[in-house]
Amino acid sequence: MTQQPEDELATDHLTTFVDPDAVDFYQRSLDVLTTNNVRFLVGGAFALHRYTGIQRHTKDFDLFVMPHDTREALERLRPICDRVELTYPHWLAKAKYKDLVIDLIFGSGNGLCPVDEAWFEHAIADAVFNREVRLIPVEEMIWQKSFIMERHRFDGGDVAHLLHARSEQIDWDRLFLRFGERHWPVLHAHLILTEYIYPCDPAPALRTAIDQLRERMTTAAHRLPNGYHSAAVCQGTFLSLLDYLPEVTRQGYRDARLAPIGNMTQAEINHWTANFER
Repeated sequence: MTQQPEDELATDHLTTFVDPDAVDFYQRSLDVLTTNNVRFLVGGAFALHRYTGIQRHTKDFDLFVMPHDTREALERLRPICDRVELTYPHWLAKAKYKDLVIDLIFGSGNGLCPVDEAWFEHAIADAVFNREVRLIPVEEMIWQKSFIMERHRFDGGDVAHLLHARSEQIDWDRLFLRFGERHWPVLHAHLILTEYIYPCDPAPALRTAIDQLRERMTTAAHRLPNGYHSAAVCQGTFLSLLDYLPEVTRQGYRDARLAPIGNMTQAEINHWTANFER
């Protein structure tokens, strides 16, 4: 079920200060996908603005699609682009026109956040570039961004903005389910940071969520989740592509991105890593 906007934030995000050529390309892209019944959701700076009121200039346009719709989306965009590519087969494709880029996102770099039907069921109806679209749900936006803690990019600020601005509208039960039994400490950390960032602006829903996860922390402190064995495991690779490679390449830790803990293959990890090691 598509939700409707709940507040009076601008309904045509950022269009007024995006370059006219970019607006034209993005409008044509949205029209092509819509006409050919390729389902998509808008994310990135446009969704962030919708949920927080924070505006950002960007030449990348993030569209989220189901994994099985990715190749169809690329083929439909090909005639209006200079180049299309399946950049990382486990999560990302790109459609490029001049210096403009559409990111077709169907998962996450760490393999934890695939786009599924729930993204569409809880999407928000809105308008972008004077086109009726749906935005990714705030819960999925928080879920995906919470794991981005790279040396060159940290999305914790975005997560704090989202938690602060939307705490009373978030479906907390659904957000907890997204992080599951293994990854909820990541959400807990972001919640604590958000409370620290805004100490004079308490949010009851935020405080309740922190208390729930703190209680979980006390009961889970000495229990390893399913999938862990006696060998040392490093989960840092879920948070940063490069920062924890020494543990898995030289110190004998098992990369948690691999099964049975994670969802990635060694080939996918190698391909994802190689781009940043050059």
